[in-house]
Amino acid sequence: MKYKTMNLTLASALLALATLGAGLAHAQQAAPEAKPDNEFSYNLAVTSDYRYRGISQTRLKPALQGGADWVNNPSGFYAGAWLSTIKWIKDANGDGSIEADVYAGKRGEIAKDVSYDVGGLGYIYPSNKLHPSANTFELYGQIGFGPATLKYSHSLTNLFGFADSKNSGYLDGSINYDVYQGYTLNLHAGRQRVKNNSAASYTDWKVGVSKDFGVATLALAYVRTNTEAYVGRDGKNLGKGGAVFTISKIF
Repeated sequence: MKYKTMNLTLASALLALATLGAGLAHAQQAAPEAKPDNEFSYNLAVTSDYRYRGISQTRLKPALQGGADWVNNPSGFYAGAWLSTIKWIKDANGDGSIEADVYAGKRGEIAKDVSYDVGGLGYIYPSNKLHPSANTFELYGQIGFGPATLKYSHSLTNLFGFADSKNSGYLDGSINYDVYQGYTLNLHAGRQRVKNNSAASYTDWKVGVSKDFGVATLALAYVRTNTEAYVGRDGKNLGKGGAVFTISKIF
C-alpha cells in the first residue's frame, strides 16, 4: 500500500508539473513580442494622383513615392525622409520634378487613448528656380483621441512659393476607424490659410477606405476642395473633386 501511495503521489506531482509547464508555454506564446529600442522601416507607393492638402501635385496624374523612417521606441523620437514625383513646380514656370521631405519629432501618450506628436517638416524642391523659393519649413503639433486626431502646422518660411506668406497655417482633423475586419474608414478635413494671400486660402476634405492585405495596402478616397485658384499648365483645376487610388507597402 505504501508503494502504491508513493506512485500516486509521484504521478500527481508529475501531472502538476506538466500542467504548469503547459501554462507557462501558453503564456510565453501569448505574450507580445517586445519591440527593439530602434526600428527602421521603408515604404513604397504608387498613387493615381498625389493630392496634398486636397491639391494635386501631379496635374491629376499618377506619382511614384517612397521613404524611410527611424524611431526610438523608449523615447518616442523619430526621423525620416520621403520622396515623390511632382509636376506643379514646372506648372509654376520653375524647374524640377521631385519633392523631398525630411522630418523629425517626438510622439507618445499623455494618458490612455490620448496621444501627442510634435516636430518639424522640411519640404525641399531641388533646383526649383521659383522666386520666392518653393522650399518650405513647418512646425507641427498633433493630439490624438483614439482613432481621431487634430493637427496644426505652421510655416516658418514662405509657403510653397507664395510671396510674403511666412506664418501661414494649416489646421486639420482626421478619423481613421476600423469598421469591419480590417477595413478602415478614412475621414479628413482641413483649412489652409495662406497669409497675405487670401485668394489662395481654402478648405479641403476626404472620404475614403483602406485595408492592409499583407502583400500591400490598398486605399481608395474621394478628395475635394472649395477652391479654383490652383490651376495646372493645361488649365485643369487642381483642387477639383476626384477619386484617388493608392497601393502602398511598408517593409
